[in-house]
Amino acid sequence: MSNLYEQILKKEGKIGVIGLGYVGLPIALAFAKKVAVVGFDINAERVEMMKNHVDPSDELEASDFADSDITFTAKTEDLKDVNFFIVAVPTPIDAHNTPDLRPLIGASNTVGAVLKKGDYVVYESTVYPGCTEEDCVPVLEEKSGLKFISDFKVGYSPERINPGDKEHTITKILKVVSGCDEESLDIISDVYKIIVEPGVHKASSIKVAEAAKIIENTQRDVNIALMNELSIIFNRIGINTFEVLEAAGTKWNFLKFFPGLVGGHCIGVDPYYLTYKAEKLGVPRAYHQLWSLCQR
Repeated sequence: MSNLYEQILKKEGKIGVIGLGYVGLPIALAFAKKVAVVGFDINAERVEMMKNHVDPSDELEASDFADSDITFTAKTEDLKDVNFFIVAVPTPIDAHNTPDLRPLIGASNTVGAVLKKGDYVVYESTVYPGCTEEDCVPVLEEKSGLKFISDFKVGYSPERINPGDKEHTITKILKVVSGCDEESLDIISDVYKIIVEPGVHKASSIKVAEAAKIIENTQRDVNIALMNELSIIFNRIGINTFEVLEAAGTKWNFLKFFPGLVGGHCIGVDPYYLTYKAEKLGVPRAYHQLWSLCQR
């Protein structure tokens, strides 16, 4: 009996992408060049645009939709034949800089309503370590009536797409993948290898993969904040910050960050997911140090 990866290759199984924003749509179309895909978004107007080969995020061209075996839909029932779900919805913060998991929980409810025995669910949304198993899996179990691991498998593979970056696209970036057990890790790895040319890095657990993603953006946010603070100091001293960085950059292990605004959808948000988790774990020093840096 063939496994899920082989079924997907033969188009006997389908991949479903939940959330068709600047992350989800490129993933859906990349897979749709190779296998059968259902692209789901709760916004029916956006779905109609994509049916007409228009990217609502204005990142992709009409030609990117060509030769794609994909069905766009806003109807949950159209996901019933999907066997491998990829959740790529936003994970914003609220007015108090607290993680807003409503889109993620909503997507989990959508998937749970159509989840079957033997299905896989992989989350790509940036979250704090533990969120997938502690917040999402219980929703899947409750909504589907199925049991985690014995009935369905879950993994986490963080998105690494930069909006507007035409070089580092989904197919060109090494993919971090994780699963709830060895079997799921192998299947999830094989599925992503269908489209990811550099291959995958197998994380030892879902929490490790979640943590890897959150520190990618936190590191960048904190280091840019540091450069901004240094720039203020150097300006008052009367020296050019970029000349200082040029000189320091001659050392082989100097990290070349520069002053400026923190760009992108996630970098200014993601550190709050980490500080939220730190506070929950009773790590106030880490919480306050990170929080103060992220404010700058």
